[in-house]
Order: sequence, then C-alpha cells, then structure tokens
Amino acid sequence: MSNAIIFDMDGTLFQTNTILEPSLINTFDMLREKAIWSGSTPLKQYPQIMGVPLPVVWETLLPNTTIEIREYANELFNERLIENIKQGKGSLYPNVIETLDTFKENGIPMFIATNGLTMYLQAIVSYFGLNRWISGTYSVQQIDSLDKSELVKMITKEHGIKTGAVVGDRLSDFIAAKSNGLTAIGCHFDFAKEEELKQADFVIHEFDGLTDYFLGFMNGLNY
Repeated sequence: MSNAIIFDMDGTLFQTNTILEPSLINTFDMLREKAIWSGSTPLKQYPQIMGVPLPVVWETLLPNTTIEIREYANELFNERLIENIKQGKGSLYPNVIETLDTFKENGIPMFIATNGLTMYLQAIVSYFGLNRWISGTYSVQQIDSLDKSELVKMITKEHGIKTGAVVGDRLSDFIAAKSNGLTAIGCHFDFAKEEELKQADFVIHEFDGLTDYFLGFMNGLNY
C-alpha cells in the first residue's frame, strides 16, 4: 500500500474546542465537590497542552497531586467529553466530509492515529460515521510507550504503508511522520503553535487545502 493518509483527531478532524470548555468545567466542579481541588478551572491552560500524552496533561493541570487523582480526573473528563459528543455538541472542521469523500473517490486509504483515549475516539468515529471513509482508527493507548511515532510505525507496518502523509496540528504528529518516512502536513487550526508548525513539510489553513496538496503529491507535483 502507498499514498495513505494518517490523520490526527483533535484539532485536525474534530473541533475539540466545541466540547472542551463545558467538559473541563464539569470535571473540575466535581473535583472541587470532592475536595480534591480548590483552585479555578484551567480553561486557558488546557488548550496550550492539547495533543500531548495524557499523563503530561494531568501532571500539568493537577500539579502536586497523586497519580490516582490524575487518573480519576482523566476518567471524569473523558466521560464528560463522550457524553457531549453523544449529545451532538461537537463538530468536525468545515469541509472534512467533502475532503474525505474526494480521497475515497481517488482510492486513497485513510487512518486515524491520536493521543486520545480509545473510547473517546470511538465515540467521535461512531457519531459522525467516519468508518465510511476511515480504514482503521488507533489510539496511543495501544502503545506501551504512549509514543505517537511508535503508533504510526505500527500502522504503517500493519497496512504496508510505504509513502503518504501524517496530517495533524502538533509537534508529535510531525515527528511521527518524519520518523516513519512520511510527509508531515500541519493544520493551522485552533490548537496549533507557530513554532511547532515550522517542523511540518506543508501547512494548510483550511481543511480542503489538503486536497490539492495530496492529489498533487500523488502525481509527483511540487506544492
């Protein structure tokens, strides 16, 4: 198999910010009710660490707490995220469906690789019916190291992917692409950081910008 695309989920296909704030507020409200947390809800801090491994997320948001408390907070948070997805409060980015249709029509295999948890990923895929286009969905939970580069390596080996791209918005996506011999395409969307996007081979500002680039890439054009 060649010319496959591996998508990140949060901040790439899915507009996580549509459900992030209410889910985070609810989580920290419950932590305060149980006297586990007394500070304010870190609404401004969380978007800055989107896309990093979950242990790092909760080490940052809940400093000076135990691993057990962080795991409990993560469980609460993911429950709230999933509930909001099931209630239809989340959204894909504009032109995602149309772009996936184009790739499918051109016979391009597509996969998802994310730092998000498996149940959260499955909730998004199920609600939006992404299996109509996506050949496989993978969570970093499937890798003991929680390393996205290793996750992408597993996908490429499992499906015999030789060429193609990883499309994402954070540094871990670009590193995963390059360490596996794939093109790194950066999405300059909600959670992207300018200094990290410099590591991408190509940057899009709208999702459908991916179509011209990747179809051109398939035909050996330079974009």
